[in-house]
Amino acid sequence: MRIQSYDILPSLQPYVKLICTMECDEDADTSCIRVLPDTCAEIFFNYTIAPVAIINEELYKRSIATFRMNKPANVQMRKGTGVIAICFHPGMAYRFIDVPMHQLANKTIGLAELWGSLAAELEDKLAMLSNNEARVKLLQRYLVKKVNYGNYDMKIACCLQQVRFSGGMIPIEKLAADLGISQRHLSRKFQECVGLSTKEYQRVFRFIESLGRIKRHSAKSLTEVAYESGYYDQAHFIRDYKEYTGYTPRQLALARHILY
Repeated sequence: MRIQSYDILPSLQPYVKLICTMECDEDADTSCIRVLPDTCAEIFFNYTIAPVAIINEELYKRSIATFRMNKPANVQMRKGTGVIAICFHPGMAYRFIDVPMHQLANKTIGLAELWGSLAAELEDKLAMLSNNEARVKLLQRYLVKKVNYGNYDMKIACCLQQVRFSGGMIPIEKLAADLGISQRHLSRKFQECVGLSTKEYQRVFRFIESLGRIKRHSAKSLTEVAYESGYYDQAHFIRDYKEYTGYTPRQLALARHILY
């Protein structure tokens, strides 16, 4: 598979984490890989006649949106597929999708269910273009038009920032107090915008941070990684890995079919 990333327009950078093309032009489907949860939403725009992928044993033929919040997904790209992937920052996809995020968490659905006829319209226009640079440019123009500038919750944005700065260790009661709202209201708004409760988001955030440490510092022991990532003990560390990946930390470090 060939993967190529592209520059993101400045006006989209607060919302979009990554734009890339993925082309499977081999004679066979790719090997099945496990993609780990990352609290992000992604849209895959299909500009070919080939189906996009088999995800958790279900075949998706046209453009799709995935919301991989706190569960992994088993993915096999189909031969002949060409897609443009748009990955949103955590808590930013709701600016483009008029559905509460908690209703979409850990689901993969056809883009037409979210955007109606616009999905097919974009597919047709992308297919007629001769190169991926032009396709990415077209999609970014559409995203700029589609962003809902009125649908912005400053308190949730501040909450996400505080979680990031604290490494996923800030108490929920402090988050709510700093924002001047109740914990119940914070949890409700967080699920609408992000797709998870505030507590669960922090758990996944710590898990993602630990994955980065494993990848960057292979010489470190898993015990060191656990404590540096904010885990109280090895038991909590192992529990989260089994829940979010299906494997222990040691098994995951040795696996070759897991993407993170």
